[in-house]
Amino acid sequence: MPSQQKKVIFCMAGVLSFVCALGVVTALGTPLWIKATFLCKTGALLVNASGQELDKFMGEMQYGLFHGEGMRQCGLGARPFRFSFFPDLLKAIPVSIHVNVILFSMILIVLTMVGTAFFMYNAFGKPFETLHGPLGLYLLSFISGSCGCLVMILFASEVKIHHLSEKIANYKEGIYAYKTQSEKYTTSFWVVFICFFVHFLNGLLIRLAGFQFPFAKSKDTETTNVAVDLMY
Repeated sequence: MPSQQKKVIFCMAGVLSFVCALGVVTALGTPLWIKATFLCKTGALLVNASGQELDKFMGEMQYGLFHGEGMRQCGLGARPFRFSFFPDLLKAIPVSIHVNVILFSMILIVLTMVGTAFFMYNAFGKPFETLHGPLGLYLLSFISGSCGCLVMILFASEVKIHHLSEKIANYKEGIYAYKTQSEKYTTSFWVVFICFFVHFLNGLLIRLAGFQFPFAKSKDTETTNVAVDLMY
């Protein structure tokens, strides 16, 4: 492939990585990871509510990795509330999983920025066959994509398996009990998913630029190696 086309491909991959890094930085600080609705079971059972009457006992909230906000309803009007994970909810949430989600998100940002620099270096500099070369680009794309995948898996397990939304809704509620009715991932979570997909796409772009996948030797290389062995 002509060097000019390689430059265009590497620049495209670098721009995609840079946009992903900015997206994850923004996602990390916004409360737009989960939007959930929950029912005030105690209030609904007291008045034996059903059908449209349950709307008076339905609350909602949205939150991210650091803070969130919502509205509780138990038949007596809306009660807005705000919360932060640190330090308010440390006793209610699975702290180790939550900290790992934040940690891998930060690692994802750093690796994506490093990947951006490497792509631009390969486009405009003179790369050599170490971490600055194609092998390094494959390695960074794989590790960054793995971090994005881990962020999504850990966060999904925290929400679904450990019932994070329900724990937040019931935090410091001694009288009323709440049960989660629905949960959906929102903008910030899908930004991480897009970032994961972009790192996979970058691997294909590297291959499109004419570089073999790691551990996949071309026939010409094997022939050259055999010839060198025969000479010695």
